[in-house]
Amino acid sequence: MTPASPNQIPLCLENATVRFGDNVALNHVNLQLLPGETCVILGAAGSGKTVLLKAALGLILPDEGSVKLFGIDTKSVKERELVTLRSRLGILFQEGGLFDSMNIEENVAYPLENQRSIQCPKEEVQPRVVEALEFVELGHTLEKFPSQLSGGMRRRVGIARAIVTHPELLLYDSPTAGLDPITANTIMALIAKERDIRHTTTALATHRYQDGHLLANYRYNARTGRLESGNDSKTRFLVMQEGRIAFEGSESELEACTDSYVSKFVTMPVRG
Repeated sequence: MTPASPNQIPLCLENATVRFGDNVALNHVNLQLLPGETCVILGAAGSGKTVLLKAALGLILPDEGSVKLFGIDTKSVKERELVTLRSRLGILFQEGGLFDSMNIEENVAYPLENQRSIQCPKEEVQPRVVEALEFVELGHTLEKFPSQLSGGMRRRVGIARAIVTHPELLLYDSPTAGLDPITANTIMALIAKERDIRHTTTALATHRYQDGHLLANYRYNARTGRLESGNDSKTRFLVMQEGRIAFEGSESELEACTDSYVSKFVTMPVRG
């Protein structure tokens, strides 16, 4: 396989360090995410998971080291160029991050209408919004408002807004937090569906080991419209501890790890 050139690599952190006063939120983090790869980020609250995603999005610039998006150092460009870079990404914030004053159609259309670099013709906005909502099986909610939807449905609308621009890199910040197990699995099935249909590079921060297990062991079959058992060799796991990467490797390596901090994030799946 031909190695990816630097400008094809969606995300690369090199000794990235982020400080908030005396608190070191990211501590010399090195991470490279290649096209089509999936990275599952585990860790305790305050371990650096969300800061890592915000640094990847360019919302936080490193105090030391670098964060590169598609080969471009986020510290080396002006804000306008950074906005253009961000248009190649999609993000699902915690709790979905929807605008309460906008209906669902307006929420999903927002990035198409407000990210100038996307240059979506006006007549194409509504069809793409409908396509994205139908992808998450919420095509009937166009005129509803977030307050009229359940927590799981709002999270699915958040996914629709994240994917409507057809991004090359998708970042998910705790997409199943606060959801019941059945709804959480529905959300993860949609994330796997997006990844496998569009071959999207994916980084997902989560407190649920089950989320990573699903991504590592199931693939979406477009022909049957269902998730099917099948190992995904492009899925790897990180465990964050006090701003550092305490573990990086495959699921089997994670399950075999004897480090006391790392092992407490592993819930061994039931093998059939």
